[in-house]
Amino acid sequence: MRLRRPDLGRRCGALTALPAFVLLADCSKAFAQSGSASRELPPIQVTGGETQHHKKPPVPRRAGKPAAASRSVARPAPTDVAGVASGVKGAPGMASELTVSGEAVNARPFTRPGEALEAVPGLIVTQHSGEGKANQYFLRGYNLDHGTDLAITVDGVPVNMRTHAHGQGYADLNWLIPETIAAIDVRKGPYFPDEGDFASVGSVHIGLIDRTRGLAQVTAGSFGYRRLLGMDSAKVGDGALLVAGEIGSYDGPWDNPDKVRKLNGLLRYSQGTATDGVSVTGMAYANRWNSTDQVPQRAITGGFLNRFGSEDPSDGGNTNRFALSGRVAQSDDLGSWKANAYVVKSQLDLFNNFTYYLSDPMLGDQFHQHDDRLMAGANISRTLNGSFAGLPMQTTIGLQSRYDAIDLALTNTFQRGFLASIRSDEVAEGSVGLYAENTVRWTDWLRTTIGLRGDYYAADVTSLFNAANSGRADAALGSPKFRMVLGPFNQTEFFFGAGTGMHSNDARGATTTEDPSDPSTRLTPAPLLVRTRGAEVGVRSKIVPGLDSSLSLFILDQDSEILFSGDAGDTSATRASRRYGFEWTSHYRPRSWIDIDADLAMTHARFRGTDSAQGEVYASLAGYPEAQIGNAPGNYIPNAPAMVASAGVTLGETTGWYGSLRWRYLASSPLTEDNAFRSSATSIFNGRLGYRTDNGWRIQLDVLNLFNTQANQITYAYGSLLKTDTLYTLCTGGVAPASVCRNGVMDYVLHPVEPLTFRLTVAGVF
Repeated sequence: MRLRRPDLGRRCGALTALPAFVLLADCSKAFAQSGSASRELPPIQVTGGETQHHKKPPVPRRAGKPAAASRSVARPAPTDVAGVASGVKGAPGMASELTVSGEAVNARPFTRPGEALEAVPGLIVTQHSGEGKANQYFLRGYNLDHGTDLAITVDGVPVNMRTHAHGQGYADLNWLIPETIAAIDVRKGPYFPDEGDFASVGSVHIGLIDRTRGLAQVTAGSFGYRRLLGMDSAKVGDGALLVAGEIGSYDGPWDNPDKVRKLNGLLRYSQGTATDGVSVTGMAYANRWNSTDQVPQRAITGGFLNRFGSEDPSDGGNTNRFALSGRVAQSDDLGSWKANAYVVKSQLDLFNNFTYYLSDPMLGDQFHQHDDRLMAGANISRTLNGSFAGLPMQTTIGLQSRYDAIDLALTNTFQRGFLASIRSDEVAEGSVGLYAENTVRWTDWLRTTIGLRGDYYAADVTSLFNAANSGRADAALGSPKFRMVLGPFNQTEFFFGAGTGMHSNDARGATTTEDPSDPSTRLTPAPLLVRTRGAEVGVRSKIVPGLDSSLSLFILDQDSEILFSGDAGDTSATRASRRYGFEWTSHYRPRSWIDIDADLAMTHARFRGTDSAQGEVYASLAGYPEAQIGNAPGNYIPNAPAMVASAGVTLGETTGWYGSLRWRYLASSPLTEDNAFRSSATSIFNGRLGYRTDNGWRIQLDVLNLFNTQANQITYAYGSLLKTDTLYTLCTGGVAPASVCRNGVMDYVLHPVEPLTFRLTVAGVF
C-alpha cells in the first residue's frame, strides 16, 4: 500500500531516447570569413570591467549596499557576472534564462539563506522543519522536495546530493552567506547540453564575489535571532584574498525552541579576470538544531497542540560541510577554455517523526537518517570561435565528472535513542558526462544552437544488513538539445527550445530487491537513470524604455515518476505525468532610485493513465472514512502548485533612505491524487526600511510577515496516528483491519509561517 508521506525522495521518468546526431565544426577558419560585423556572434561578457581584448583591474564589489542595484534579466552589466575564472558568458538562449545580481538578491528581505533563491522568477522556497535542514523548492508545477529536478551549484560546485539519506537531490543551502553572492544565473528546461543531473525543471548557478570592502554587521531580531557577519579582502600578490565568516542563532516562535547554533566561514583567493584567471575557495560550516516538523491539523483544532507546538520535541539534527574548490579560465586566438575541480566532505544526522504513532503505537515513529559522504569532481570545457560556410559559428565541448563515496544508515529511534536498524549501506557512485553544442549565426536576426549530451553512471551498493539488496547498477543516456533565437526586432527577441533531460535515481533503489522491513516482500529495482523531455517558446522585449519583460510557454513530460521513500527504504513507481503552463516576468526601472519587478507562473499538472492499485487500496479502507478519504484514485499531482506569483518595489540611492516591499503568493494545491485535500493559499508580505551614510554605515529594519498572516509554509495530507485518535484505540485493541491501521487517519499536516518578525541590522564598512 502506498502511504501519503510528505518528505520522501522525488520522482523521475524514463522516456525513449531520440536519435543521436553528430556536430561538425570547422574551427580552423577564423572570423575573417564571417561576413559583416553585425552578424558576429554575441560579444563575450566578463567581470571586473574586462573584455577579452581590453584588460583592466577588476572592479571591487561592495557588500552591504543592496538597494542601489537592480536585477538584470537579459544582458547583465559586466560587474553583475560571477567573477574571476568564471569563463565566457554568452547571450541568453531562452526567454526564461536570466541573471540576477548579488546586490538585487540582498535588496530583498528574507527569513533564511535559501530564500535568496526566490529572486528566481516563479520559484518559491519554503521550510517544513528546523533551520539546518534543506529547504523545499516549488517551480513550474513541481514540488521539488529538497532539490530534486532543480540543479543548484555554488561557484561551480554542485549542491544537490545523489543517493542521499533524506531524499534524492537533497540541496542544503543553509551554509550560504547571502552577502557573498555576486550573481545568480538561471536556466529552465532541458535545453542546455552543459546541464545534466537534476536540471530537467531548472538550474541555478550561484557565483561568489572575489573581493569586497571590509564589512562588520550585527543583526538582532524576534524569537532569539542573532547574527554576526564579518567580511574583508586584501591584495595578496597579483590577486585578492577574501575572508568571510558568520555566527548565528535562532529559537523561532515554536513551543520547542529550535536552538539553532550555526558557524560558517569562507576563504577565497582569486587572481586575474573572468576569461584569464584562477581562484581557489575553501568553506567550512557546522550547524545543530531542534525542529518542529509539520503537525496534524486535528491536534490543533482539538486543542491538544497550539499552532507552534510539536508532536515530537526530540526531532532535530546536526550537520557539517567542508569544501575546497578551484577553477581556472584562459582565452586565446581560437577561443577560450575553463576548468574547475572540487572536493566536499559533508555529514548529516536527521531525526524526524512524520506519522507519530502509526508504525509503533508505544514509542512512536521517529527515525534517524545518517548521511556521511565524500564528493569529488572535475569539469573542463573548450569553446572555439570559427565559421561555417562563411557564417559566424561557435562550438563548445565539455567533460563533467563526479564521484560520491557515501555511508548511509536508517534506524528507528525514540527521543534520538537507537531502537532498531532498518538498513545500512555503503555506496560508491560515479558519473561522466560529455557534451557538445554548436551555435551558428545564420542572419542578423537568426541564430540556432544544436547540442548533444551523453551521461554514464555506475554505482556499487553494499547493503550491510541484507546482501540481497547489494549490487551494481549502471546506465547511459544520450540527450539531444535544440535552441533558436529570432531577432531582435524593435528590441524584441523570440525563442524556441526543445530537448530531453535526465535524472538519476537513488542508487539503493536500483539494487533493492527485498523490502528492508519485510524481506519476504519482493521489490522491483528502479532504473538508475531516467528521462524527461520538454519544449518551450518565449518572447523577451525591451521596447518600453526601462522595462524588461518576458513570456514563456512550456511543456514538460515525465514518462514514469519513481518514488524512493527515505523513511521506508524502498521504492515505488507512479504513473507518467505532464505539466504545461506559462511564466511572465517583468522588471521596470523608470528612475535610478526605483526598481519594480513582478512575476507570474501558472501550471497545469496531472498524472496520465489510471492507477488501478490505488483503487484496490481505496476499497480496502471501506468502512473507515477517516482512513479512506484522500485515497481514491485520481490524476492530481500532490503539492503541484497551479499558480505562483511575486512582486516587489525597491526604493533608494546609494546613500540616504532606502526601502523594499515584497509580496509572494503560493496558490492552493491538491494534496492527494483525488483532490480530496487541498492546501490553503499562502500570501506573505515582507518589508525593509533603512538608511545609508556616504561612508558606508548602514542601519536597516526588516519586517517579515508584515501583516502577521496566519498561513502555512507548507501543507501535506497523508495518514498518521495520534494517541488521541479513535482509530488508535481500535488499532491497538485489534478491532480495525490491518490495512486501515497501516494507513492511519488521513489529515492535513502543516508547518506554519512564522508570525510578525522584526530584525534590526547595523553594519559598518571600513
